[in-house]
Amino acid sequence: MEILAFGVQADERPLIERAFAPHHAIRCVDVFLTEDTAPIAAGHEAISTSVNASLDAGVLRILAAGGTRMIAQRSTGFNNIDLEVAERLGLTVARVSSYSPYSVAEFAWTLAMAVNRRIVRAGNRTRDFDFRLDGLMGRDLRGRTVGVLGTGKIGEAFTRIGHGFGMRLLGWDVAENPACVQLGMEYVDKERLLAESDLVSLHVPLLPATRHLIDADALRAMKDDAILVNSSRGGLVDTEALVAELRKGRFTGVGLDVYEAEAGLFFLDKSLHAVEDDTLARLVTFPNVVVTSHQAYYTEDAVTQIVDTTLHNVLDYLAGRRSENVLVPAAPVS
Repeated sequence: MEILAFGVQADERPLIERAFAPHHAIRCVDVFLTEDTAPIAAGHEAISTSVNASLDAGVLRILAAGGTRMIAQRSTGFNNIDLEVAERLGLTVARVSSYSPYSVAEFAWTLAMAVNRRIVRAGNRTRDFDFRLDGLMGRDLRGRTVGVLGTGKIGEAFTRIGHGFGMRLLGWDVAENPACVQLGMEYVDKERLLAESDLVSLHVPLLPATRHLIDADALRAMKDDAILVNSSRGGLVDTEALVAELRKGRFTGVGLDVYEAEAGLFFLDKSLHAVEDDTLARLVTFPNVVVTSHQAYYTEDAVTQIVDTTLHNVLDYLAGRRSENVLVPAAPVS
């Protein structure tokens, strides 16, 4: 059987092909799954999709009509999939429930340090042989407070690094993580965490309850000189409200690896196109903001784990097995 993988990055392709080769043929395409590209999947019983694929009702119907019965998404998040429609169509849907939490946690700290120590500005200056230090002053992290919103596996890994820096640790989550408590984390309500933290990092999933978790009120509750980092999902932050606060001169820095309207932008080369997203265009002009293109997970270690799990999800489907990665089990078409 040939499996079709959508949205495959150049660095990712050899890892996918090497993993699947002993088991099944796989066809990798760099286009992302949308309503326009879904017909490519016709005749493929199983497909694999990337985190920015569009799996709404229209796309799922096209896939089902073309003979697709199994969707293996190469990501943990699944807010892009209409699971109710998938179930009605009899589609099996699986995800990667976990992979290296260190990839995202380490990158979140990379963003925090980049904006704190003005790394991008310094690098651009020295490229022009401007070696002045004006405007490059940062702050020690030791002794300051880090607030971690979401203390699951990634949040825990992020917390361990903050503990290594010698920071005061505040946490917010629906349940306390004993490992974080052991590190000295104090769990508090969101309002206190935002008010007291010098650095706020987001590590919660995007759900209806967490959409715009950081809204205008939350941003106003933060310290004027705080650092905000989001390496989870773009929809956690109200970007227009963030831009409004940045225009007031607030925040030491903001590091964003995700953006709420990133679909159709991230993972693509738009350098020769006019920018149609006015909010993103304004956001990247602020000197204290660093935006990257959803690359926090993108390490050899993490991608290898993602690919291996995706392979096993496909093999489990073919063998009639069900694992914790299955979001929608096989069901008869109604």
